Amino acid sequence: MSVSNPSALRRLGTFAYRRHWLVIGVWIVAIVVIGGISGARGTGYSDSFGDFKSESTTGFDLIEKGFTPKEAKAAADDDDKATGAATATISFEVSSSVADGVNDPAIKKAMTAFFARVAKAGGDRPIAVTSPYDNPQQIATKGALAGRVAYASVVLPDDTQQAEAQKWSKKIREDLPKAEGLEHVYLGGQYFAEFEAPSSEVLGIGFAIVILIIAFGSVLAMGLPIGMALAGIAVGISTVGIVSNYVGMPEFTTTVAVMIGLGVGIDYALFIVTRFREDLHKGMEGEAAAGHALDTAGRAVIFAGITVVISVLGMLVMGLEFIQGIGIGCAIAVVFTLLASITLLPALLGLAGSKLEVTRRRGLIAAGFVAVGMVSLGLGAPAPIAFALFILAILVLVVGFFLPALKVPLAPRKQKPSRETFWYRYSRFIQHHAWFTAIGGLALLVILAVPVLSIRLGFSDEGNFPKGSDTRDSYDLLADAFGPGFNGPLILVAELPKGATDAQLSAITARIAETDGVANVAGFSPDLPAEATAGFISEDRTVARWIATPETAPQDEATDELVKDLRGPALASVTKGTGIDVLVTSFTATGIDFSSYLGSRYPAFFGAVLGLSFILLMAVFRSVLVPLKAVIVNLLSIGAAYGVVVAIFQWGWMSGLTGIQPAPIEPFIPMMLFAIVFGLSMDYEVFLLSRMKEEYDRTGNNAEAVADGLAVTARVITAAALIMVVVFGSFLLENNRVIKLMGTGLAVAVLLDATVVRMLAVPATMELLGDRNWWLPKWLDKVLPVIHVEGAADDVEGDPEPDPELVGAGQA
Repeated sequence: MSVSNPSALRRLGTFAYRRHWLVIGVWIVAIVVIGGISGARGTGYSDSFGDFKSESTTGFDLIEKGFTPKEAKAAADDDDKATGAATATISFEVSSSVADGVNDPAIKKAMTAFFARVAKAGGDRPIAVTSPYDNPQQIATKGALAGRVAYASVVLPDDTQQAEAQKWSKKIREDLPKAEGLEHVYLGGQYFAEFEAPSSEVLGIGFAIVILIIAFGSVLAMGLPIGMALAGIAVGISTVGIVSNYVGMPEFTTTVAVMIGLGVGIDYALFIVTRFREDLHKGMEGEAAAGHALDTAGRAVIFAGITVVISVLGMLVMGLEFIQGIGIGCAIAVVFTLLASITLLPALLGLAGSKLEVTRRRGLIAAGFVAVGMVSLGLGAPAPIAFALFILAILVLVVGFFLPALKVPLAPRKQKPSRETFWYRYSRFIQHHAWFTAIGGLALLVILAVPVLSIRLGFSDEGNFPKGSDTRDSYDLLADAFGPGFNGPLILVAELPKGATDAQLSAITARIAETDGVANVAGFSPDLPAEATAGFISEDRTVARWIATPETAPQDEATDELVKDLRGPALASVTKGTGIDVLVTSFTATGIDFSSYLGSRYPAFFGAVLGLSFILLMAVFRSVLVPLKAVIVNLLSIGAAYGVVVAIFQWGWMSGLTGIQPAPIEPFIPMMLFAIVFGLSMDYEVFLLSRMKEEYDRTGNNAEAVADGLAVTARVITAAALIMVVVFGSFLLENNRVIKLMGTGLAVAVLLDATVVRMLAVPATMELLGDRNWWLPKWLDKVLPVIHVEGAADDVEGDPEPDPELVGAGQA
């Protein structure tokens, strides 16, 4: 096949196919160089809210302004998360058989020596440890655990990174104290939380190997998408690490970026390789097929990738560096996997050559061993088992060169014309029952979305760590010993005007104590000795603070109501006319402020993503109804995914199976899910509709275009979606709640999008709307830019004959 004026994409595809060693070499250099720079430069991830400003952050600014560093540190000890301080706790419990409890001489000696060792665990970076033997308030005084439970507060050096704290905590755990009657010693807090290296990616790749072999029927064709995706992710993640030194990004950005990059990378490669093999089967030469695949499927991939990037970069409108960093990190990962799809993948196809279609027994068996090994690693099986399976895979390949039985190639899979496949018959069924399938699919999405009406935004904490972990045990022990509100004290602070009196401050202290929901309060009182008063009022009497412990746990809705009450009517009677404005701050208060801020920015965010996506789809498909329908249906599928997330993570459905403890949904999760899911759902929209548009431009018959477009793309969309569902779903096995939540939400959204939406709602509504699908006002047609994602129709050989049953149909 000759093309008189090949496009840039076609030229890129043929060049990469022909000069494959050059392109592969460039990618190897990029992986090594960028990875080396990232390793040498290090990363700058931070879980701080950074530039977020609210009443709670203003309150901590006042504490820093009015108190000495030591007193400000005490405030950080009271609520480390709200200040962003790198802190932890060491809690311990003594047996009831020990008469003196934590003050037993042997236990006191062992723990004091241990605290001294902890202080030196950072080497030349000293760790500040406040022992309960120096501060008796850190020893429980009420209930069954009175005198038996105590804790030391730990403040890590400034700018401590999570990875650094993990090294110290591992060293500390290896040197826990021992004494008769000392039952438990726990390291608590996020910085000392047990960390396991993510293994979900390995599990996802293992399942992807199986799915791709089934989809392609070729081991080599399976390996190319995975290899390409891993190369793109390697460069992308290294780049994200470098960028994290200049843009604020939370620690989990890398995991989310890998999750997305792996999913879209394999998917994009799947679509291009499928089109490449389709053209080979039509008689094209390899180089021409590579160019044509990039000029057709490659266009759709580029457009889909741009849509994903636009969606995740929509987080920039939120105006917070913490959120913007996540969006930038995800966008970088998608961009590099997209670049790998249109450059490295054609090169790998050129390297494979004619061997792409040949699968021998040795390759199939070896791939099976590799897949099982990766799945076993992902499920936490001992590493030697997985390595043994990998060695077996290598042995099979080596022996296969000499053993005739393993050299035998498998019979090539028989290719059926698209009009004889299951998916064509399925598309005809959908068209004949369009009203039923459209209403049924949309009704299912609405039902699944119902739980989202009760969504409650807030932050999870150490109480949501897995039971049996040090972090969770420490949290529960302190809650049992000091009360459920101990893990989330509220800090109230006020800037004092000139003339503020002791009586006014005492009245505020008393009113806080009287407020419903407050277990106890520590604040200014004329009865306190001078040294104690210094902790609650600054030396120049310009700032005062109070520490209120709620009766309820940090995640309890009653605690949220208490914060609102203290900010509202509770203190009005004692502050009116005094000029004293009491601010409420804490981790809980910061969560409320953060949720409120994000909620106020959601309309702009949703509007930006939906508006840009609508315009792009309208330009691509030259239609008003197709993009409008896509936006509406995608919103329904995202709402359904939200509903499932609320049921599992907030209501606690299936917690016995998943081990997930019910908690509010992190306030940034709905936004992140929307950005990523909307972008990914547009992928399938583009892949399906671009093929339908290609058929419609060729035949002018909407019904025939819908039937043929679905028949050709359904199998590959199903395989691509299944890979994404497995990759995303595997993150449910991670310990990090945010990653679990993201993985579950993405997996559910992709599953619904590829089944209910793409296989039911879209073809049914396309059939019902007929030629109106492709209506566009003439004035708008002149204004919109022309974007082709279908390639040239005359490049496609072997087009099916028109179906007599469809000719003339769908013209209404």
